Amino acid sequence: MDQIFVTLKYWLVGFVPGRYAPLFSALVSVAGIVLTFPALFALTTLLERKGLGRIQNRYGPNRVGPYGLLQPIADGLKALTKEDIVPHTADKVVHFVAPLVLVVPVFLALAVVPLGRNMTALDTDAGVLFFFAVGAATELSVFMAGWSSRNKYSLLGAMRAIAQMISYEVPLILSSVAVVMAAGSLSTTKIVTAQAGYWGLIPCWYVFTPWGLAGFAVFMIAATAESNRSPFDLPEGESELVAGYYTEYTGFKFALFFLGEYLGLFAVSGLGITLFLGGWHAPLAALEWVPSWVWFFAKLLALIAVFIWVRGTLPRLRMDQLMGFAWKFMLPMALVNILVAGLWRFMPAGVLRWIICSIPVAAAYLLLGGLLAGGKQFGKRVYRYAN
Repeated sequence: MDQIFVTLKYWLVGFVPGRYAPLFSALVSVAGIVLTFPALFALTTLLERKGLGRIQNRYGPNRVGPYGLLQPIADGLKALTKEDIVPHTADKVVHFVAPLVLVVPVFLALAVVPLGRNMTALDTDAGVLFFFAVGAATELSVFMAGWSSRNKYSLLGAMRAIAQMISYEVPLILSSVAVVMAAGSLSTTKIVTAQAGYWGLIPCWYVFTPWGLAGFAVFMIAATAESNRSPFDLPEGESELVAGYYTEYTGFKFALFFLGEYLGLFAVSGLGITLFLGGWHAPLAALEWVPSWVWFFAKLLALIAVFIWVRGTLPRLRMDQLMGFAWKFMLPMALVNILVAGLWRFMPAGVLRWIICSIPVAAAYLLLGGLLAGGKQFGKRVYRYAN
């Protein structure tokens, strides 16, 4: 069962003449990604609407199909059949291309994420570098969408989105540097292999080290901002900018933006699993018999549940708070974490290493948090009503 999809792929490739086998093998891998993650997107939208309904003490989708299970199909048909409206003054070519530029790089980024043992579509020695290189194209697509719409709200939303994405991409990459240093490789497969084994009952995942825990926290917060998820969903602040950079998009083009954001969420969550949560490895040695791809998708669904929980819990930040948090807290914390990872690497194993490496991380957290708050003590909120 662990290698069922790998075996199926080799079986299919066996029917193709030898000179066409590499091309057909690549097409099969691409088809697997293109079919799996949009299906997961449909499932996630249903779970998110159900979860938010439960958090907000209301019903989620419950009309289309039993328990609302067919709601994603209804949403897809609605997006396909809605009229495609393009502003008269818009740059029609750029307006059309922008959603495609958002979706295609995300699928490319998913190609280097190991979905299970021997289940990496593009197993390259520079997988982490490739992931961030192709992911940088999403900023271009956001600017294309905002500029081509000839709408001041769209343009402002695009500029806010680019400022946010660039600001949080820096700590996102720096938090990954510590893992690359520890594993000694940019290959996503080798990084997962480096986390094999167990310290007694605890798996040898990087998240169970002081620098790994801090790096994972920085990575996931930055990933939330990169994915435009609440509380960092300022680019589409509907109370301020109507709908941000895709205000002028309707029908299937809007659905592509929606799909691209969720696929980006899956991609960055998959990279977080690869870097910090042991990839496809089981949390307990006694559970290694479970197929590796089951563990990967179980971890992915767990992270998605956390994203849904955060969205239903935290309010949206102000723009100055968003940028200040990136440059005054996240960036210094990521730099300190790199130093701690180097210290961890060259110290002998033992309790002393844990203590010495935990102190700088905790001190940086307390110091940077205090500086960010400006020394203010936040007490109980008092509500005052106008006369």
